[in-house]
Amino acid sequence: MERLYAVCCGIDVHKKILVACLRTKQSTEIRSFGASTQDLLDLVDWLTANQCEAVAMESTASYWKPVFNILEGYDLNPMVVNAQHMKQVPGRKTDVKDAEWISDLLMNGLLKPSFIPNRRQRELRELCRYRKSLIVDLGAEKNRLQKMLEGANIKLSGTISDINGKSGKALLDYIVSGEIFDDEAYERLLAEKLISKRLKAPKKQLIKDMQGCISPIQAKMIKVIRTHISELEAHIKELNDDISNHLNEEEENAVELIKDIPGISDTSAQTIVSIIGTDMSRFPTSGALCSWGGLCPGNHESAGKRKNGRTNKGNKLLRSTLVVCAHSAVLKKDSYFGEMYKRIASHRGRKRAIVAVAHAILQIIWQLLKKNERYEDLGSDYFEKKNHKNKLVSTLKKLENFGITLMPEQLAQVAF
Repeated sequence: MERLYAVCCGIDVHKKILVACLRTKQSTEIRSFGASTQDLLDLVDWLTANQCEAVAMESTASYWKPVFNILEGYDLNPMVVNAQHMKQVPGRKTDVKDAEWISDLLMNGLLKPSFIPNRRQRELRELCRYRKSLIVDLGAEKNRLQKMLEGANIKLSGTISDINGKSGKALLDYIVSGEIFDDEAYERLLAEKLISKRLKAPKKQLIKDMQGCISPIQAKMIKVIRTHISELEAHIKELNDDISNHLNEEEENAVELIKDIPGISDTSAQTIVSIIGTDMSRFPTSGALCSWGGLCPGNHESAGKRKNGRTNKGNKLLRSTLVVCAHSAVLKKDSYFGEMYKRIASHRGRKRAIVAVAHAILQIIWQLLKKNERYEDLGSDYFEKKNHKNKLVSTLKKLENFGITLMPEQLAQVAF
């Protein structure tokens, strides 16, 4: 087996300890280091003194991140590899043997490095990931507020379209105050322009739905939940500004290109760019990007038969973001994605159809960023035009089965 590196190192990473195996053609040396910054700098000095050419480590939780951040500042060619690719040989049950095995695979060129973007893009990705977690928390708090109102028999959800809008906040303030909401209160809020004239329900229905049985404890909990919602909204707004300021010119252009695709908002476009970057040369094909994102079906073939295979594991943030975008994209009428969803959902189910649409969106994103082109929708009649010839041949065969044969001059008029 040809050796790829003359000197390399495999590191078994843990929370408090790192076991490093430095391997050369003649010898193997194993050392243990702590996980503090000074210990990592000692590791760098040891590797540099031995002229190490490459370092490999498993992607263990988030423990690899500080190690990678320090090693990438030096000429050590660090790489993070999938732990599943190295667990095929049994009998290695210690940290030392793990480090030896990693270094052995690295020296012989049997490890495939994971895609790790540069430091600035990783920080952008962390901002987007944190923003999404706050958005999820905000949705949970809004649902909790709705549940609290239902418990107090206040039916605002069917009365106004958004209980967290301007009118909804004014009505919630009135509920928490403990006062009775009647015709006079309605007219006063309307005169002060605290509620809109175009509410979902008429005046009588609104007054009826506002008459609930709210206890002091429920009123206090509603106050706490609303305060938390306001704090989350402020944090999300601040993160939006930070992300916009963190984007460079190339990433801003990529965001503008991606936003043209139906279903992709400004927030989703920023998240997608933070994950995949703008340089599509790291993904040789659009299929490679989709496989990395976890949107490709798994391979399950036996005896020449292709069986059902689940989608592979990929980047969770990218996958979830594209699935949300796919749900929005299929709602657009007379669009390529809407027609694609209908065709697949009719025989494969809605969930598989949504994943297929997300897969198509990611393929289009690769094409746009690769060629720096604007998105143009193919239209809802794309599949009809694509299968025009096949449908004509199929129709002619059906006519023949019914005993109807077209004359040569009639066939000449058929546009294949």
